[in-house]
Amino acid sequence: MKDGFIKCAVASAQVKVADCLFNTQTVLQLMRQAEKEQVRLLVLPELVTSSYTCADLFLQQSLQTGCLEAVAAIVEESKDCELLLVFGSALVVEGNLYNCAVVVHKGVILGVVPKQHLPNYQEFYEKRWFCTPRDGNREITLLGQTVWFGTRLLFQNDEIREFVLACEICEDLWVPDSPGIGYALAGATVITNCSASDELVGKEEYRRSLVAGQSAKLVCAYLYSNAGEGESSTDLVFTPHNLIYENGLQLAQSYGISNTLLITEIDVQKLALERIRMQTFNADRSAYRTIFFSWKVGTCSLTRFIDKAPFVPSDEANRSERCEKILMLQALGLKQRLAHTQSKSVVVGLSGGLDSTLALLVCVRAFDLLSLDRSGIVAVTMPGFGTTKRTKGNAVQLAKALGVELKTISIAKAVRQHFKDIGHDPAVLDVTYENSQARERTQILMDLANSLNALVVGTGDLSELALGWATYNGDHMSMYGVNASVPKTLVRHLVKHVASQSDPELKKVLLDVAATPVSPELLPASSDGTIMQVTEDIVGPYELHDFFLYHAIRWGFGPQKVYRLASLAFAGEYDDAFILRWMKTFYRRFFSQQFKRSCLPDGPKIGSLALSPRGDWRMSSDASYTLWKRELDTL
Repeated sequence: MKDGFIKCAVASAQVKVADCLFNTQTVLQLMRQAEKEQVRLLVLPELVTSSYTCADLFLQQSLQTGCLEAVAAIVEESKDCELLLVFGSALVVEGNLYNCAVVVHKGVILGVVPKQHLPNYQEFYEKRWFCTPRDGNREITLLGQTVWFGTRLLFQNDEIREFVLACEICEDLWVPDSPGIGYALAGATVITNCSASDELVGKEEYRRSLVAGQSAKLVCAYLYSNAGEGESSTDLVFTPHNLIYENGLQLAQSYGISNTLLITEIDVQKLALERIRMQTFNADRSAYRTIFFSWKVGTCSLTRFIDKAPFVPSDEANRSERCEKILMLQALGLKQRLAHTQSKSVVVGLSGGLDSTLALLVCVRAFDLLSLDRSGIVAVTMPGFGTTKRTKGNAVQLAKALGVELKTISIAKAVRQHFKDIGHDPAVLDVTYENSQARERTQILMDLANSLNALVVGTGDLSELALGWATYNGDHMSMYGVNASVPKTLVRHLVKHVASQSDPELKKVLLDVAATPVSPELLPASSDGTIMQVTEDIVGPYELHDFFLYHAIRWGFGPQKVYRLASLAFAGEYDDAFILRWMKTFYRRFFSQQFKRSCLPDGPKIGSLALSPRGDWRMSSDASYTLWKRELDTL
């Protein structure tokens, strides 16, 4: 439960039609199993105390009494449980029979939610037995307890305030005006569905799409429990189908399995933070009644998948599709800028590294989309004190293979003159030594672009912008930054993707670029020509920084939660001390380097996170790091 994680479960209970005693024992068994697994929320199917297919037996007093006795037994069993239980039962309330979701915790019936939309078409006849409830809430007496009964009930945890639960029942999900919409706008972050959906060809996929769409649209966790084994097959077939989604993402699914808990953890903190960002969940909540309950708070063991590369799809087919989409978005952005400025030429600094290679590939695509001759792309390689034979050779081969113009302009003489002008000793390999080279290269690109009536296309990526790993007014600046929202972990895959579609000559050089260590090459190489300045040795592994960037900036998690997730995601690869070391570097650099992000050139947004001051991210360059450092210091 710490960090907003709630261990939850759904299950399809095996039932016998109209046998409330048998069904009660099944429910109790699942409750005990859930308690043993430290589950805090368990959702069971619609009318599970009786089974869904009782038909006219619902009108029999014996069955109505059996359902009430089942609820009483379940409430009694829950007295010593931390479990919050949501299950379906038929109940007589004030002389009417309702199809209900019952919410129980520690021997208390927190509330009873009647089904609002009773299907009465095709194979469904629910209005034959059940009453459609009046909108609103009222207090009733049930099993000696004063209980809230109604269509506008919310259940909120005292300790985890982001956990606010609401209940839909089967058809409530399928109708256009789903009650979940109102629940979510009123603050519900978790919606449960006790369901009894019969199985038909194609219905499994449709059911998934409904749950996925509802959870995405409402930015909520959605727990769906379907009736299954034991239901009557007189004219219908029921198959267990359990689903747990979070903001459109499937966390867990089981199909065709009865009496087995489907367990995972939902992150209500993540949902609440996303809603704060969106600012669309601010409706009037006065018509809803919130019922509070208490949990013992502890650290919830996590079984849900934590992706160590959140920007990179693990599935090869999905990754290929994603890469193609990104390349097209980058190219379309540049295409529009070229068309608007009526430019028929671009200048790009080509180092033979990953970022500049990707920028050049995007330029080629944009020119092809505009039917412009690739000779209008001027790739400039500017060898300096740290340039290696490998990267210089790759730059030359790339330009040749892609059919673009290549210019080679050495910066060595100009930089030495600059050192002399400012009185810098070239033997001192400090930040002045490095940045003088980066700024000289940018001056060449800008002035060359002026002479050609061209645009300078920037090469810096999202990860570098987050860390401030760019020379201010050097490679930090361009006229359009095509890589500005592409994280470093994805750049290599984009280059490899183009390689997979290229002729042998181009493929060979692209793969070698992808295999080259990331380096600004601003310090002299070794005597054998090996790159000495490896970026990840200086600032840390980009796969860690991209992980921190995704969870800390995209989702707004605090350092403690980011560290916990990183330790789990990279377990066995990096030890905790190593992760913490570079996490501290990330936060320190992210705060201190905002001034560079405040004056970035334009660039296309291609994912859910960008650091452009005109897009996703606005931050004072003088923002204090104290709160985040204080939390980091406790780790």
